[in-house]
Order: sequence, then C-alpha cells, then structure tokens
Amino acid sequence: MSMLNSFSLQGKVALVTGASYGIGFAIAKGFAMAGATICFNDIKQELVDKGLENYKEEGINAFGYVCDVTNEDQVDEMIAKIEQEVGVIDILVNNAGIIKRIPMIEMSADDFRQVIDVDLNAPFIVSKAVIPSMIKKGHGKIINICSMMSELGRETVSAYAAAKGGLKMLTKNIASEYGEYNIQCNGIGPGYIATPQTAPLREEGNPFNNFIISKTPAARWGTTDDLIGPAVFLASEASDFVNGHILYVDGGILAYIGKQPK
Repeated sequence: MSMLNSFSLQGKVALVTGASYGIGFAIAKGFAMAGATICFNDIKQELVDKGLENYKEEGINAFGYVCDVTNEDQVDEMIAKIEQEVGVIDILVNNAGIIKRIPMIEMSADDFRQVIDVDLNAPFIVSKAVIPSMIKKGHGKIINICSMMSELGRETVSAYAAAKGGLKMLTKNIASEYGEYNIQCNGIGPGYIATPQTAPLREEGNPFNNFIISKTPAARWGTTDDLIGPAVFLASEASDFVNGHILYVDGGILAYIGKQPK
C-alpha cells in the first residue's frame, strides 16, 4: 500500500452525528473528499434538509436521517436503515453535542442531566449500535469529539466538562474492550473553533476573544478545516495502531502556561 492510499477512505461508509453544519459538517466533508460515503443525522427534519442542501452545494451526495441520538430505539432504527440503504458503517464520529453555560449553583439537575445525556450517553448508545457489525466486518473506526474540557475546567461549564471528561474515558474503554476486533476508538479534542455559535465571542473588542488569542500559541482561533486532517487520519488505515488516544487540535493551548505579565 502506498503512503497516500493508507489515508484513503474510498469505499468506506461514515456516519457523523449532528453533522448538518459546523464541526461535524467539516469532518464529513473531509471524509467525502477522501472517498467515503457520508451519512449524518439531526434531531429535526428541517435541520436534515438544510444539511442535505449544504452537502449538495459541496457536490456531496449525503444520506440524512432524523434521529434523536439519546433515544436507543431511534438509534437502532437509524443504524438498521443505514445498513440496508447504504451499507455497514465503517466509521462513526460521535459529534452531536450541546453546551449550557450556567454557573453550577444556578444550574438545575435537569439541565445537567440533559448535557450528560447528549454529550456522553448518546455516544455510548450510538457506539453500542454500530460495534456488532464492525466486529462482523473485521474492522471499524470510532471517533469521539471530546474537548479541551476533557482536561480542563472553566466557569459555567460544569456539565459539559463532566460529560467530555466521561467521553474521554469511554473512548479509552471502547479501545480497551474492542481493540482485539480491529476496532480503533480515538477522540479529537478541538480547541476554540470559529463557528457560527462562537461568533459573538469573536467580535472585535470582546475580552474573551483577546483572552483566547493570548492563550493560544498559534495566536488565532481554529477553523473547522483544521479538524479535517486529524479526523481523516483517525478514520483511515494510517491509524490502525492508534487506539484510545485523544488528539487535541487546539493550537497548543494545553501545552502553554500563557504569557508572562509585563
């Protein structure tokens, strides 16, 4: 196999959850460029329809499904449909997620549970649904979208950090439990990425924008395209002996103590 072929996803079926837009869409677009057939879901038909339009504009023939990834019955039904209509899933990216920025003592237990449900329970449910067919096929790639909050805490994100820390350990456990079946499970931990959701934080003069740039050795926010190469690597045969690893794509934030005050 040539070096370039080891990064090819030709003939692979990839499911990226919550990939109508944003980080999930960018990763799915990268997979398509590498040759994969793309499946994605979202929680509402209008979001799936918008996602299909976005893929069509990129020249990608994607398959969209309405599915609440926290609902085990809906997930099982979606996986069965994909296997029937497209093929057995070779690559799963657990991307769907939410964040609620609320101080911990002001956060209700219901809000906390909702974040845990979407960001941690759902990756468990979807991974559990695809692993049996991966075992039968003799290979599989699972990529969990973790976060720097898998390693760090920050004000107002107690539920998100708890979920992403749990997702980091779920990643390691899937790798431990199913590595013998040639299934690799790794995580990507994005840093601060420029998306429509973070646009208000990046406005000129926003103190948080200046804070992130000063804390990042790359001195900029990441882009969704910065995640494509790492995702393709972890989805390809080039990473067949990489398992249980969290690849932080953060511009160096986690390695950096910050500038000395003048």
